[in-house]
Formats: sequence, C-alpha cells, structure tokens
Amino acid sequence: MSQSVTIAFLGPAGTYSDEAAHAFAKRLGVEAEFVALPSFNTVFEYVDQGKCDYGVVPTENSLEGSVTSTLDNFAFNSDCVILGEEVLSIHHCLLVSPGTTMADIKTVYSHPQGLAQCRRYLNAHLPNCQTIATSSTAESARVAASTEGVAGIGNEFAAQLHGAEILEREIEDHYGNQTCFALIGRRGTQPVFQGTKFKTSLALFLNANKAGTLHMILSEFAYAGIDLSMIQSRPTKQGLGDYMFFVNIDGSIYEPDVQTALSCLRLKLREVKVLGCYPVA
Repeated sequence: MSQSVTIAFLGPAGTYSDEAAHAFAKRLGVEAEFVALPSFNTVFEYVDQGKCDYGVVPTENSLEGSVTSTLDNFAFNSDCVILGEEVLSIHHCLLVSPGTTMADIKTVYSHPQGLAQCRRYLNAHLPNCQTIATSSTAESARVAASTEGVAGIGNEFAAQLHGAEILEREIEDHYGNQTCFALIGRRGTQPVFQGTKFKTSLALFLNANKAGTLHMILSEFAYAGIDLSMIQSRPTKQGLGDYMFFVNIDGSIYEPDVQTALSCLRLKLREVKVLGCYPVA
C-alpha cells in the first residue's frame, strides 16, 4: 500500500494550485488528501504547524512576475523550505453547462485575472455579454456547470471536477502563460525528489542598505562561478528604503563553490536564509 500524505493548497477545489498539488502527488507516488485553504498565509501556517505534510504555493508567473505574498511568507512569516517545483501552462477554457451553445451565453463569470487574460477573445466572440468577477476560476466553473446562460473561464481540471462542458479551449490572449509552483515542507524535511541538476533559493538580509552592497553580493557569486537565475529586492517592512534580496542560484548547497560563496556572504550580511535546495529539470 502506498504512503498517504496531506497536501495543502489555495482553494477552492479546481484551482490551478489544486492542479499543481495533484501533479506533485503523482510525482511523489503517494495517496494524498488535498486540503483546500483560504489563503497562502494559511497554507504556510498548516505546514509550519504540522497540520499538513506539504503545501503548494505559486512562486512566479511568466506574465505577472514573482508572487510577492509567497516570497514574503518565506522571508518573514515561515520556516518552510522548498522541496521541488512544478511548472503549469495556464490555458483558459470557455466552460458551460452541458448542451449550452455560444448563442445561449448571456453572462461570463471568472476571476478578475481570468477575465483580463481573455479580454480579446471576449470582445471578439461574446461582445454583448455581461462579465461578473468570482473568487476563483474554479468557482466560475462550478457556477457555469449548473447555470443556464452562463459561461465560466477556467481550466480543464476544474471542468472535469465540476462537470462543465468545454465549449472552446485556449482562449487566453497571450500564449506561453506559465506559473511555477513550489512544494513546501517543514524545515528538516528529507528530500522527496531525485535529480542531477539543482537550484538553491535564498533570502539575503543586509546589515545596512549602503552603496555597493548589491555589487558585493553579485561579486561573491561571480567569483565562485555561480549563475543566478533570479534576483529580486523586497522591502523588509522595517522602514522606508530598507530592502532585502531574494536570489535563485544554479547549484546545490552541498557543492564546494556554493558553500564558499554562502560562507563569505554570511560574514558580510545580517542573515543568509536558505529557502530550499531542490532538483530541477
């Protein structure tokens, strides 16, 4: 019998976070209980407190950039670590109750981002329809599946879950829309995925915000021959103009060059917080 675990995600059921949670469970090869929660903060809290074994949170979207609420939880509120990542292609579908045609549609429901990301399609194909914002694309799928004259914008996963019919696929304005999700666990959790190529995520806190600090940080990685795949500043919430940095580097914390760079940074910075070291494709 396979192992059973609990995985928390931002609900309701049928969201892209839920789809990512199912993808992680499949990779883990386990039977999973999926726990829908009302906020990213709560997902982190459930994992930190041991109420769930793992959590799933989005870290970056190819159109919108980094998910700042996730980064802030890693930096300031939680001791969770990243165990792996999963990239989902975001494809929106036009969802209706079975038998509904385009001519029947009077109202389109979706999350504000779903409506915004399909604006050109709506203007071209449903120009006279009223649009109504919902709390999630999954909620719009649920409403559309059971309401005549209503369409929802959501993913195929939500359509299958709620019994909606897919009238048209890939109606988003921008192709190549992808979101990266992280599987998080309590600090000290054993690695759950194998790989040969690794990424390490860091939160770097400065002693003082002064000229040359960013150059110093970049130089330590450059001297060690370490490539950075992401760097982003965020306010520390301690005062105006007080910032810290999030960094993703190629490599594992167990590699000598990475250990050397991190040791040097720990001598020069207030804190070097390792947010995770995990295999990537």
